[in-house]
This record gives sequence, C-alpha cells and structure tokens, in this order.
Amino acid sequence: MIVRRASLLVAASLGLSGLVAATPPSGGSVAVVAPAAYVAAPTTVWPSRATSLPLAGTRIALDPGHQLGNHNFPAQIGRPVPAGGFEKPCNTTGTSTNGGYPEATLAFRIARLVQARLEALGAQVALTRTRNSQALWGPCVDARGEFGARVGAQLMVSLHGDGAAAGAHGFHVIAPTARSPWTTDIAVPSLRLARALRSGFDALRVPRSTYVGGGSALSIRSDLATLNMSDVPVAMLEVGNMRNRSDAHRMTTRTGRATYARAVVRGIRLYLAR
Repeated sequence: MIVRRASLLVAASLGLSGLVAATPPSGGSVAVVAPAAYVAAPTTVWPSRATSLPLAGTRIALDPGHQLGNHNFPAQIGRPVPAGGFEKPCNTTGTSTNGGYPEATLAFRIARLVQARLEALGAQVALTRTRNSQALWGPCVDARGEFGARVGAQLMVSLHGDGAAAGAHGFHVIAPTARSPWTTDIAVPSLRLARALRSGFDALRVPRSTYVGGGSALSIRSDLATLNMSDVPVAMLEVGNMRNRSDAHRMTTRTGRATYARAVVRGIRLYLAR
C-alpha cells in the first residue's frame, strides 16, 4: 500500500486545526477531532470476529455520499480541497427524487444495511460518516478518498444516487483511471472491484444504466476526488437515477434498498473471492 499524503495535508484540506489522523495498526483505532458541525470518520475500533465466518479478517470502508445538512453550510462545502493534482469543492448537496427523498439519506440507509450484512459475515466495517443530519456537513471529498487507507481497509465502496434526465434509468459503477502518481497503484484492482459490484447488481436483476457506459454500466473517470485520493481499491456506485420514476420507487422502499444492499455485499464478496 502506498500512502502518499501526510495527515497534515488532510488537516489542511479540511480547514481544521489540531486534526489527528493516522493509519492504525492491526486492532488499533483512528481518532479524529473536529468542530461540532463537521462529522468526519468516527473513532474506529476494529472488533474481533469469529474466524469461521466467510469475511473474517477483512476490513471494508463504506462511504455514504454527501451529508444531509450540506446545503446548510455553503461556505464549508464550497471550499476547494485537493482532488488529485487539481482542486474541487469540499462536497456538494447531492440530488433527490422528484418527491424530495435526498441522496444523502438514500446513501446512508444503504450503507447501514450493507454494514450490517458484512459484519454478520465477519467483516470489520467503517463508515466515512455515521450520522445523517441537517445539522452536519462533510466530510470533504479528499478526506473521503483517504479514509480507506487511514482505517486499514482492503477496499472502499462509495454509495450514491444519480440525478439525470427522467427517462434514463439504471445503475452504473465508476472506477478511477490510472493517473501517476495518484491512482496507478489502485487502478487495476479498482476496475476489478467495479466489475464485481456490477456482477452483484446483475445477479439481483437491478437494471443497468441506459445512459452511462453504453450498456456496460461501467465508467472510468479521472475527475472524482473520492477516487483519486484513495490508496486502496475503490469504486463509486450510482445505484440508480433518482429522477426516474421506477428507480425512485426502488430507492424509497425498504425492499428496494435491501436489494441494493444485497447486491453490494454480493459484489464485495465476489471481489474478495469469499
């Protein structure tokens, strides 16, 4: 694993003084000190898991996209942060269904379902944010990208819902391009992770995107800080188009979100061959 950015850069990109971030040893923890309005990665203590479980010994990072309160903090989320050789805004508000169901809430609820399923299989799971609140903002996209390496995860999946034309529907998966020195070490395994996640969604008959990937439901991009700043294999899932009626129905029902969660877990297990 190549860790290219020091914790002081993380602190600077977050605009925080006194932030402490370090990659923990096995069984260790990560401590993050930040202002009340900002919720970064919580203190992470990896619990022990029965070795007989299929995912015992694995560490997985999940990134529920955005934060419900981002729109209440325009100055904070609009501040530029490192994005892999260039800068981007700290975060965005995300999109929503036509009925007003927020992307941040969708991503968070799916992440919690995925977390529960992975932990039941023996995995150790950490989330980039552990609350979904109008009173909170962040973390910034660079900190999200660096999160997987900071907590010693073997991979990270970033969860989102897309906002496209209402007639477009279906999921797609985004992987980073190989850009030296940022992603050359993770581009190949990240693409493998993206393909495994696609297989998980295909297996549960979630429709592929009709508007991204030309039927492949895969997109390789160089402009996303969450991917560019990662030091572990990473993929971003747009589970569907929130503006599409059928996708929105799946997103706003417990059954639909459970299907997404099962698909994510299936893809992760396929990637890990476990």
